[in-house]
Amino acid sequence: MKPRVRLVVFFLPLLALIPANGQEPPQDNKHGIMIRTAQIYINPSAETTRLGEVGIGREVTVLDQSRDWVQVLASVTQEKDITGWILNKGVIHIDTPDGDKLLFGEAAASELEASKLHGRKGAADDARRLYYRVFDYFPKSDLAGQALYRAADIIWQLEATDIATRPSSHARDPSDRLPITEDYMKLVMKKFPGTRWADMAAFHLIENKLCGTWTGPKCPDKEADIYEKYAYDRPSSPRAAEALYSAATRRAALIEMYKSENDAKKGDQARNQAKADCQAIINKYGETDWAYRARALAYMIDQNIPTYGNEEQ
Repeated sequence: MKPRVRLVVFFLPLLALIPANGQEPPQDNKHGIMIRTAQIYINPSAETTRLGEVGIGREVTVLDQSRDWVQVLASVTQEKDITGWILNKGVIHIDTPDGDKLLFGEAAASELEASKLHGRKGAADDARRLYYRVFDYFPKSDLAGQALYRAADIIWQLEATDIATRPSSHARDPSDRLPITEDYMKLVMKKFPGTRWADMAAFHLIENKLCGTWTGPKCPDKEADIYEKYAYDRPSSPRAAEALYSAATRRAALIEMYKSENDAKKGDQARNQAKADCQAIINKYGETDWAYRARALAYMIDQNIPTYGNEEQ
């Protein structure tokens, strides 16, 4: 699977983005999700007064039907609902053939749009809502786990970007900064245990445990332990090799830190652990990019080339 395109984010409203409790799916086809933006009219005609519009990923409840029109109670924002008429197009119900695939497809398109520098305003939120509704409306779909993870990943990215702008993001101790909300990732782990999506969600949670700044060996040593534990607890995770490499780079940094403290014993231990992590990546993850990077890192360690701080000639 190719790496996903990261979102271009300019501003994050601090709002509750999706429910984090895994509600029961709708039991009838009166509820639907929009995969297009629809104009809402006071009567079933485009010649009548327009009341507003319902956007992509928003939920509607069908109240009545007249030819090609449906009367809906539409959620136009988190705080506002409108009752009116829309053309009966682009409303996905639980009994829509391939409804899960249609929602997922539009979510992926919106996510790609969000990654563009001048992409559609609100596309990231559209993608997040649509992905979540795949899980919400079609919980037994083969796409449900991936969709819930991708919704959670978008929320994580948006919140992480916002938090990174705050002075506290550079705090050495993770407890001194605002953590990224973990509810959505934990929901993935709860609903889809033992899957790649649960493994990837667990990898995100490590971010809340990382130091904002290293001022000594304590932080990288602790972080390396966390990454190593993840890799050995979840060896089949798509992020396992990356976790081991992250551990190895921290062990390599410790070599230089302990050198500056004239602690040769701990420096040798860090060197041996770094090389062991590199070798584990090479042995377990073969011809991946992480394995090649591990070879390069091991070479630098063997050649006494510093990988952290200023190199002394």
